[in-house]
Amino acid sequence: MGARRLLAAVVIAFSANSASAQGYPAVKSRVSPVKVSERVWYVQGGPGAASAANEGYNSNAGFVITDEGVVVIDALGSPALGFELVKAIRAITAQPIRRVIVTHYHADHFYGLKPLKDAGAEVWAHRASLDYLTGGEAERRHEQRSVALFPWVDADTRLVRADRWLDGDESFALGGVRFEVQHFGPAHSAEDLVVVVPQEGVIFIGDILFTGRVPFVGQADSKAWLGRIARLIGLKPRLMVTGHGAVSTDPIRDLAFTRDYLEFLRAEMGRAVADFVPFEEAYRRTDWRRYAGLPAFEEANRVNAYGTYLLMERESLGK
Repeated sequence: MGARRLLAAVVIAFSANSASAQGYPAVKSRVSPVKVSERVWYVQGGPGAASAANEGYNSNAGFVITDEGVVVIDALGSPALGFELVKAIRAITAQPIRRVIVTHYHADHFYGLKPLKDAGAEVWAHRASLDYLTGGEAERRHEQRSVALFPWVDADTRLVRADRWLDGDESFALGGVRFEVQHFGPAHSAEDLVVVVPQEGVIFIGDILFTGRVPFVGQADSKAWLGRIARLIGLKPRLMVTGHGAVSTDPIRDLAFTRDYLEFLRAEMGRAVADFVPFEEAYRRTDWRRYAGLPAFEEANRVNAYGTYLLMERESLGK
């Protein structure tokens, strides 16, 4: 066994022994890294919404191994899963975990931050995330997750804030690898960050792109989101690590699917608003067959449609 592998094995053994001391409940989910390129890896959560059945493991996280340390993108949906992510990284490299970049402050992407911070990582996120953290939504979501995902999330789960709040785009180099952090919000959220690793041909796109399931739109600004998708299609990306679902090896096709879904929501709900059709009737009339068989349809589609209905009302009033 090489020196690095031996050191990694020692770290894993220590981490496993210290897990109970840190109070992280065991998870059955396998947080297994998949290699995307020479330096890029990711772990893929399940296809549906977060639930007790999947232990909250329904989102992705990724990491880039450089010659001077590891950069992690997103942290999964609970401290226990974040701890498993740290162990997964240690199974591959003994390089220190230097930084975590949070694409957006939704529960399934940042609740796992504490074990990564405990491992020495500095957390970066966009300043717009503070609206979520200070506006009451963070508390409401925490309360919901403490019930739905107990014991992996409970009332004592710490919601970790960033060490550095970005106001716009940022670039940096670490260990011979260049990272371009770009603010693409508002789209899925106001704070959406994407992380481009040019020499690897990989973009970490967060929840701007979902693959293999119905996107979660909620109260997002779908008009702005469509603009960001058009911009991304123009970049002709090669590989995208998404916030949910498998790595996109055909980003143009996958972005087009998300674009078409958003346009369909806007067209159907916009027509209902223009004709003064109540939401319940509009939802019942809409032909959802193209999307009804996809994972997360039952959990997300109605919420998406209602959020879009309200958005189209505001747009019709010029707000």
